[in-house]
Amino acid sequence: MRLAGLEILRVAPPPPGWGGRYWTLVKLTTACGITGWGEVYAATVGPRAMDGVIADVFARHMEGEDPENLELMFRRAYSAGFSQRPDPTVTGAFSGLEIACWDILGKARGRPVWAFLGGRTNARLRAYSYLYPGPGSDVAGFWVDPDRNAEAAARLVAAGFTAVKFDPAGPYTIRGGHEPAASDISRSVAFCRAIRDAVGDRADLLFGTHGQFSVAGAIRMGHAIAPMGPLWYEEPVPPDDPLALAEVARAVAVPVAAGERLASRAEFATLLRCGGARILQPALGRMGGIWEARKLAALAEAFTVQIAPHHYAGPIAWVANLHLAAAIPNLLMVETVGLPGSFHLRLLRDGVAFEGGHILPPEGPGLGVEIDEALARAHPCTGERLHLDMQEAPCDYAAGNRFAGGAPPDG
Repeated sequence: MRLAGLEILRVAPPPPGWGGRYWTLVKLTTACGITGWGEVYAATVGPRAMDGVIADVFARHMEGEDPENLELMFRRAYSAGFSQRPDPTVTGAFSGLEIACWDILGKARGRPVWAFLGGRTNARLRAYSYLYPGPGSDVAGFWVDPDRNAEAAARLVAAGFTAVKFDPAGPYTIRGGHEPAASDISRSVAFCRAIRDAVGDRADLLFGTHGQFSVAGAIRMGHAIAPMGPLWYEEPVPPDDPLALAEVARAVAVPVAAGERLASRAEFATLLRCGGARILQPALGRMGGIWEARKLAALAEAFTVQIAPHHYAGPIAWVANLHLAAAIPNLLMVETVGLPGSFHLRLLRDGVAFEGGHILPPEGPGLGVEIDEALARAHPCTGERLHLDMQEAPCDYAAGNRFAGGAPPDG
């Protein structure tokens, strides 16, 4: 087999747009006619510029190569330009292409990807979801309303989920870590209390933040929410400072989770060495793909650290997470945006099965899913904005802060 062709599809999910403004899907074809699908999560440059990066990485490091030679191709991309260090854009481009190679290999051998990662260790994958407003409801008001979030949590738990994530502590700014406003802390405590009252001990609370606090601010927030017993405190300080994360982890009783914005196993290794996180959240479409994530899981296992693959993108990165999760012994749970009936599942022709709050690993060859290409092509992304944005305005200590959730307001 030799890698011969590349096509890039950029899909814009219809409103409300859970999963971000667009998803970058890649389709590889071998000279013998086998196709494989992958997804690039990194989006640090505009869509057209990212297309150029993806095409260059493929042509420079992968075209004409046997898709089995994943390690060789990764080393080429990782070392390109005399860099040999993590680069979220280049590594992200390679990640999506690498996932597509696994899809090809599985199809060529008639086996699911998880079979090549050590076999199936987990027959059912514990899943969690962010809390989202119901259809037709006031979306903007939902993100600051503890009671409506508690109702959403109760609905998920009734459906079988044993963990729910929520994110009341915004804003995410380009300015780095800041002290939270008093209103941010009080709202966060109110969310934790209301959701805990709604679900009791039937579900874990996952407190989401995205690197917005200073060390002191993160510690203040962590102490405030700790009495409600969240399972994790997600990325409370900026991701470029693992020592700061370790300082928070030592000071707060809630376990720290991190990793969605890291671009290599080497960056995760620093977190493990300094004790910055007890739960790692690799995004497979950014950190190098499935093989790098499998190496990370083995490395984390030696530190008794668990893996909870991150997902806020499209359906292919999600399915890649499921194959990794099926194979590793130190799985905690997987994130899902694609709840039954969602656009994610429709793109996969409903090819992923849920059992309550658990997901069954795909059994078919390769990634084990069929992409509805007609549906994907019917929802093209035509804009030039990024997948997600951070706000430029600083934290508002007077009028309060509102976070618009994970769906960009302009779709």
